[in-house]
Amino acid sequence: MKREDKTRNKNFVLITGSTVGIGYELAKCFAADGYNLVLVARTQEDLDRVAKEFERVYSITVQTFVFDLFEVENTFALYADIRAKNIQIDILVNNAGQGHYGKFVDTDIDRDLAIIQLNISSVVSLTKLFLKDMVKQGKGKILNVSSVASKMPGPWQSVYHATKAFVQSFTEAIRNEVKDEGIVITALLPGATDTDFFNKADMLESKIVQNGDLADPAKVAKDGYEALMKGEDKVVSGFMNKVQVGMSHIVPEETVAEKVSKQQEPVSKDEE
Repeated sequence: MKREDKTRNKNFVLITGSTVGIGYELAKCFAADGYNLVLVARTQEDLDRVAKEFERVYSITVQTFVFDLFEVENTFALYADIRAKNIQIDILVNNAGQGHYGKFVDTDIDRDLAIIQLNISSVVSLTKLFLKDMVKQGKGKILNVSSVASKMPGPWQSVYHATKAFVQSFTEAIRNEVKDEGIVITALLPGATDTDFFNKADMLESKIVQNGDLADPAKVAKDGYEALMKGEDKVVSGFMNKVQVGMSHIVPEETVAEKVSKQQEPVSKDEE
């Protein structure tokens, strides 16, 4: 009954980066609860595959949009296309994000700037566009996928950690600004998770991948979904990640940076 009611009411959830990893698992959480979906990714083939699955399994409506959010102007085009179809976005999930591996002096500056565009500029733009509508409507929810990386300096992923620090601070600030407007804004802070993130970041040789215990993206998504529905300000997914974030608040930053460096540096030949 719950699913039928929500489908009839045409509640739509917009999820970026929604065909794989945490974004895909979040889409499953919403679909299982009867929400219709607006899925955004860079390839139509992947979107079609996921859309057919969700429509078949959950009997919901799925709208797909192909946009590369590395280009911030595409956020405005996406918003315009959604408005043109008269789709009201009740929940926005800013999930799309990537990292870039290596020492900062060695990484490609164009890639660094592209990561900033995707992880920061596109998140700010989409949040601005849809939050203004939510405030007018007096209701809405936003889930920003942050990271435990937001709470600590990240040697070997300096730009990525910095972008997530922005996302976390940004999320906490705007949550306060709209706390009396009927809007829920939640940050999800995963740790290292078993997704394609590390492959895209060219960091498969890092110790955190080679030796780490990577989290299940379905569990991470469930934590984020439940926190959003409860109206929580943030959730750190995973007990050890909670411990790590807690320690980062009391241990000197230099010590934290050294520990993260050891976790993320490449596996040496002697250790293989």
